Amino acid sequence: MQLTPRLILMLATPPAMWATNAVVGRMAIGSIDPLWLNALRWIVAFALLLPLGWAALGSRTARAQIAARWPYLAILGIIGVGAYNALQYMALRTSTPLNVTLIASSSPVWAMVVGALGYKVRPTRLQVIGAVLSLAGVALVMSRGNPAALADIRFVQGDLLMLLAIIGWSLYSWMLAKPPAHMQGAARPDWNWAQFLVAQSLFGVSGAVAAAVVGDMIAPSMPTQWSWQLVATVLFIAIGPSIIAYRLWGLAVAEAGPAMASIFYNLTPLFAAVLSAVVIGEAPQIFHGVAFALIVAGILVSSRASAARAAK
Repeated sequence: MQLTPRLILMLATPPAMWATNAVVGRMAIGSIDPLWLNALRWIVAFALLLPLGWAALGSRTARAQIAARWPYLAILGIIGVGAYNALQYMALRTSTPLNVTLIASSSPVWAMVVGALGYKVRPTRLQVIGAVLSLAGVALVMSRGNPAALADIRFVQGDLLMLLAIIGWSLYSWMLAKPPAHMQGAARPDWNWAQFLVAQSLFGVSGAVAAAVVGDMIAPSMPTQWSWQLVATVLFIAIGPSIIAYRLWGLAVAEAGPAMASIFYNLTPLFAAVLSAVVIGEAPQIFHGVAFALIVAGILVSSRASAARAAK
């Protein structure tokens, strides 16, 4: 695997969109319950995807193909579509952005753990070094250039929710890269990207809406405070971080592999720092440049490791 400009763009665009999602999502949860925000996001995304992916549902044969593969599609939909952002939005209620981003940036570690335990793919020494370099860059960003600040972190319920979310995301990435036999070669239905995402979203949207309804029954949420800003937020997170980012992420994971993709995921807090500087008015500082260098170094080291493994 070689890092081409096209592949770099595919790998870097989703983190940029997900960083924006984290910022606008954190602003939105003051006006809407996190579970309903996630449900509305995927209802709108599903409605927009449906014309493009209708072939996955529009015939008896197509529905039979989904029915025969429903356990795999349901897991993809629930953990990748329905659960990840619901857990993230919920985590931001009790956790801090520092903790949430640090936990999310542990994705390379969990990708390696899931790969080793579930798929018998052992990380190489260079991949481990690359992950450590990248995590060091993320830690530098989140500690604002003062690593000693990391010692003051206290874990709360939201941290555990985010940890669950990122472990689920690592499993989602591996399931895309290593699908079961009925999703490989000639056995795989002739779905394009939109049809495949519709098949996943069918289960993910159902799960997201069910979670919001049950959540309201258990602990009634505050009334939604509608505004044009909230409508714009829902439209943005439904189109950008959902449809566009998921399309690029699926292509990038298949081409670069989950381990490499998870390293690029660590660009998310860096993009979030830049966005925060624009929104809040805080200018980037020297440690942002140092952190970016560490993250890029981690990407390059992991890329070399992947290339060496592929050449064997």
